[in-house]
Amino acid sequence: MSHREQEICHTTSLTDRGVLRVSGADAKTFLQGLVTNDLNKTDDGGAIFAGFLSPQGKILFDFFVLPDGDGFLIEAPVESLDALAKRLSFYKLRSAVTVEAEPAWTVAAAWGGTPALPDGSIAFADPRLPELGLRILLRDGSVLDEAVGAPASEADYLAHRIALGVPEGGPDYAYGDTFPHEALYDQLDGVDFKKGCYVGQEVVSRMQHRGTARKRVVPVDGDAPLEPGAEVVAGAVPLGAIGSAHGSHGLALLRLDRLGSAKAKGTTPQAGSTTITVRLPAFATFELPVAESV
Repeated sequence: MSHREQEICHTTSLTDRGVLRVSGADAKTFLQGLVTNDLNKTDDGGAIFAGFLSPQGKILFDFFVLPDGDGFLIEAPVESLDALAKRLSFYKLRSAVTVEAEPAWTVAAAWGGTPALPDGSIAFADPRLPELGLRILLRDGSVLDEAVGAPASEADYLAHRIALGVPEGGPDYAYGDTFPHEALYDQLDGVDFKKGCYVGQEVVSRMQHRGTARKRVVPVDGDAPLEPGAEVVAGAVPLGAIGSAHGSHGLALLRLDRLGSAKAKGTTPQAGSTTITVRLPAFATFELPVAESV
């Protein structure tokens, strides 16, 4: 890829994303006690990626949080907005906080450069990984100028995300059944291990200190197109399942200890009839372990 090609800005709408607003005098303190990341990181105007966990430490929701006036905008999957608003309101108690939907906002992504932005829009660097580019909030039906850069599709963004090895809740891990480490929060700046207490914090801290994450979302490459949801096995041993997929490339939540054991035995992982190769994302600080037994 040439230097010129690398500078082309690709843009696409993200129709599966939406926005809530949490405002009021207690908004920051309120969110700080609930989410996995540190709201103080937004003091410079930037955004954070964070999760809202169950008391058992499993991810119920995840989202981006960015400051906005006397509160914060939360950019999250559209299908989870109502449930997220209800859960936030449940914890509100007597806090001076208002939680409300913001249907006037739509969401877009840009990578490879910076697009021209319409008046009233908000752009922020995706805090998970610089290569993911920008998230853009567009207000009142405004759109990005397709004459600038290279208009892309949501499928193009999916391919870009998969290539980088960045998972998203829903396609790649199930809400209510996944620990933050399994979803790579610790690798993608989604959890702050130095902040104070939040819901589920003890479980997350224990997993960090003991290094007990046996499952991780990892990139996989197939010798044929991959099917989302396909079970991944090594012989008769279940390893996990394919999540997001684009052609022969995908992400899968796998038992890495079992994968290591299968590799030691010379057993090749399969997703259906497709042979897959498991790799680590470039940002990973963990390794593919070799277990002594399955």
